[in-house]
This record gives sequence, C-alpha cells and structure tokens, in this order.
Amino acid sequence: MNENWYRLDNVAKVFLAAHNKRNPRSIRVSCILTEPVDEAILKQALELTVKQRPQFQVRIRRGFFWHYLEQTDATPEVSKEESAPCPSLYGGAYKGVLHYLVTYYRDRINVDMFHAISDGNGAFLFLKLLVLNYLKLKHSGRFDEVSLGDTASSDDREQNSYDHFYDDSSGPIPHTILNKKKKAFRIPGRMLPYNQLRYYEVHMEAAGLLKQARELKVSLTSYIGAQLMLAISSDMPIRHRKDPVTISIPVNLRNYFPSETMRNFFNNVDVSHIFDGTETLEALCREFDLQLKSSLRPELIKKQMNRYQSIESFFLTRMVPLFIKQPVVRLFSWMENRTVTAVLSNLGHITMPENTGQYITGFTDFCSTDNLFITVTSYGNDLVLGITSAYSGTGTIRRLLSSLNIEDSNMYMYATEVIR
Repeated sequence: MNENWYRLDNVAKVFLAAHNKRNPRSIRVSCILTEPVDEAILKQALELTVKQRPQFQVRIRRGFFWHYLEQTDATPEVSKEESAPCPSLYGGAYKGVLHYLVTYYRDRINVDMFHAISDGNGAFLFLKLLVLNYLKLKHSGRFDEVSLGDTASSDDREQNSYDHFYDDSSGPIPHTILNKKKKAFRIPGRMLPYNQLRYYEVHMEAAGLLKQARELKVSLTSYIGAQLMLAISSDMPIRHRKDPVTISIPVNLRNYFPSETMRNFFNNVDVSHIFDGTETLEALCREFDLQLKSSLRPELIKKQMNRYQSIESFFLTRMVPLFIKQPVVRLFSWMENRTVTAVLSNLGHITMPENTGQYITGFTDFCSTDNLFITVTSYGNDLVLGITSAYSGTGTIRRLLSSLNIEDSNMYMYATEVIR
C-alpha cells in the first residue's frame, strides 16, 4: 500500500455504497466568465491549482474493512464539455483515475466531482482557486498580488473533520433526533427512461427574492422551501394527504466547528409538513422557518454529528468485512431516501477578490439525484437555482418557478434528457 493514504469520512462511505447509474453521487460547480475560455491557459491553471491544493489528487481503493483514499501522481486533464453535468466518476463504467473532471464550454469553467471526495463547499474552494489562477495567467500582471485569503495548512484541508470533532462524551441524544422518520410523500409520475436526469439553470435577481422573504420575516431558504412544498402538494393525490412532504436540507458543519477541510463535512436536517388544504404561503413559510431554526440549534447539530460518527466508531462495525457492510449501508441509504421528498441545498453567497469581478458573471452548481434536488447559489445580484430532476413530468418545477415570479427573470434549460 502507498504510504500516502488516509481513511474516507463516514459520509463518503455512504456515497460509495449508494451510487448508481441514475445517481452517480456527483456534483458540479461552474464559473461563468465574461469572455470565452482559453483551453491552453485553463490547463496551465489546473496544473498550478493541483500543486497548491493536492487534496483531490487521490484515487479510491478497496480495503478489506473499508475503502480508503490513496494519493496519486495522475495528471488531471482539461477537455471541452461534451456530455451532461454530474457524470459518473467512480465505478466499473468509469475509466479514469482521478475522481474529478475539469471541462469548459464557451465562457464556462466546470468542475465535476465525485461526492465521496468532497462536498459542495470544498468543490467551490477548488473552483475559486482554479478561476483565480486562470485569470492570473490570462491577464498577466493584473492579479499577481491577489489571493483568496486562505491560510489553512495542508493538514487542515485534508482533515477528516467528522472524526476530529467527534465527542463521545457529549451525553444522550435528544429524543427528537432518535425518533424514527416517517415515509415521505414522493412526487408522482414516471421517471425518465435510460437513467436520465434533467438539469435546469435558473437565474434570478437576488435582491427581489430576498425582499419577498424579508416581507414574510423568514430566511431565503425557508421561503424557497415553503414555495417548493406548495408546488409539490399540488400533485398530491387525496389518499396521500396523510404523508408528510419532507424537504432535506444539507447543513455546512464548518459553520459549527472550526474546520477548514476541503473534504465532506455536512449533515442533513429535515423540514416536514402534512397538508390539510388550508395552508397559506405566509403560514407555511413561518412554520418552515421555525422548524429549520429549531433543527439548526448548535447543540442538536453537534449531537446529530456525534450520533452518526459513533456508529462508524463502534468496534463491531469496524470489524465487519466490506463485502457485508456495503449492502447494509446501501439498504439504510435506500430507507433514508424514502423519508425525503426533495432536497434543497443553499450554498450561499459566493465571493471572489473584488478586482476579479469584471471578468466573472456568476457561479452555478448541480447535484445528481434519485428524485428532485435544488441548489441555491448567488454571486452579486445573480441568484441561481440549479434544479436536477429524475422525473419525466415538469409540473412541480413549473409551479415553483411561477410562484417565484420567474417570468421576470432569466431562465434557460442547461441540459435535458441526456443519456449518460
């Protein structure tokens, strides 16, 4: 075994067990420039970036008890985008060595990444450095003194923060976390054939959407989440009215722990509502906001993380061979997915050094999914919804966009029904 290896985090192990043809557990982050991308310069920028941030120069290897990450000297490539976002970057069908891919199309730089090696925040950190290096090379002398202000050490960026911040003396888990989750309402309709996914990229004015949320005295995540719930409820048959509509929301644990890791470090919290037909947008927004804020209390977030980490740290769990663990983890992942109607991930406001703003239009992101996954990203006044859907019908998406007054915004379908 190569001496330069380290263990996967517990979330990565789930992605390894649960990835499939429709949902290869990939994420895409992109930067849109004001000018066409120069492929040769992008290649130079990528070579420089991986020297500064070698954390993603790894390959996933299979051990007897767990998979692990091993550093590799494989050279990353740059190519013109020719396929759908979020391609498969691991498994039998994948012929590459590295588990990320850099592509470009016109004025857009894309980084696709297997979710087992990083989350959306880590991927954006990599993309931002790649873009800055590209601009330094493209506009020689203009940005020599510009940096992202990242002072983290290599060890900090490679840290398995789940394990590092695990506290087995934190006391009993609150009853609310231990409660068994209910099976959630699933959006009805046929799935797209051939394991296809639809991708929609929707650009809106951030100021206008924030104004609507503030008028209702709720967060932007709660406002969009409540609107999404209402859009989903319109497709709900009467016999399923007793089933909760559950929106899963990834939480960046770096906001709760002093971590600068570029690997996975997030948990999910759920917001649920059982519809009775009397709901108003204002009431649902406030209920959503109240549930979300309650779930985001630091003591609950920390105990939730400790709970999941304690399962991995249990002696008997560690001693079970991988060929037995994998099917069990896959089963639990499938059961967990049945308790979620859709996922809403707000990665927040993306910033870059002020001097670079004249060359950057915005940032976007997508995540592969088994059902419906919506990301929210903003840069300046450009707020982007990255919508990924496995469904052939588009009713829920159309109702959501209509409720957000999307007719006053710029929307286009990035890709649709592309066979992987």
